[in-house]
Amino acid sequence: MPREYRLPSQRRTRLTRRGRLALLFAAIAAVAVAVMVTLLPGEEAPETPRRLLIPEGWRAPQVYAAIDRELKLPPGSTKAAVATAALPLPAEAKGNPEGFLFPATYPVTSKTTPGELLTYMVRTANGKLATPAVANGGRTQGMTPYQTATLASIIEAEADTRAEMGKVARVVHNRLAKSMPLQMDSTLNYALNRSTVDVTLGDTRIDHPFNTYERQGLPPTPIDSPGLAAMAAAVAPPPGDWLFFVTVKPGDTRFSATYEEHKKHVAEFNRNRAAAGRAQAGPRAG
Repeated sequence: MPREYRLPSQRRTRLTRRGRLALLFAAIAAVAVAVMVTLLPGEEAPETPRRLLIPEGWRAPQVYAAIDRELKLPPGSTKAAVATAALPLPAEAKGNPEGFLFPATYPVTSKTTPGELLTYMVRTANGKLATPAVANGGRTQGMTPYQTATLASIIEAEADTRAEMGKVARVVHNRLAKSMPLQMDSTLNYALNRSTVDVTLGDTRIDHPFNTYERQGLPPTPIDSPGLAAMAAAVAPPPGDWLFFVTVKPGDTRFSATYEEHKKHVAEFNRNRAAAGRAQAGPRAG
């Protein structure tokens, strides 16, 4: 019979004492070299990134100012960088990053430039708008990503809590469906470059593209930096027939389907305000 061929048995190589000592000295030498390289004169330890927080609802000028402060740049440096940063914005934005400076916490080092940070923010916003829930919901509503960001920015400004975002979004959709002006105080505040809960009759009559009391449809651009929750609410609002809402007192926002009901809530707001003797949350008619 032919013999079965077997591989030669592999024996464990045993190092002599001299071999073990040689390996030990080689390892010690390698560690010493590594330490020497790490501690070479002039060599700096890796920089620990700082954190820059951009809250939901900030407008672009607030973001620019925060970046200037964090990067220790002269005021206006970040705003000026917008023109040359080649930001990946949708064509509808026409180079204006308002609404696309996504609110989040960003790593910043001494080598970070305004252009790099702005690009990071815009790419993050694009990514959030492209998430399946937001993108699919936007298509269902017949909205472009830019329109989604615009509506989400209104929701971010108008809703006191995340729980209210869906209802505020429903008010906007219902008004758009009925060709009613949105009548949002937040867009007026953006037009007047302010933040207030008090809007006067004179304010509602100004001739301005962001005056949604006088002009129908969404404003021409977003009015702040919306977060993902506001984006999701913009494209998937809950069912409802609400057309109005007013914050009667902090933590108590009333949504109404009829103007008569809304007027009662506004009257309650006025009574609460008179009793408090100071300005509180102003009536917000959606």
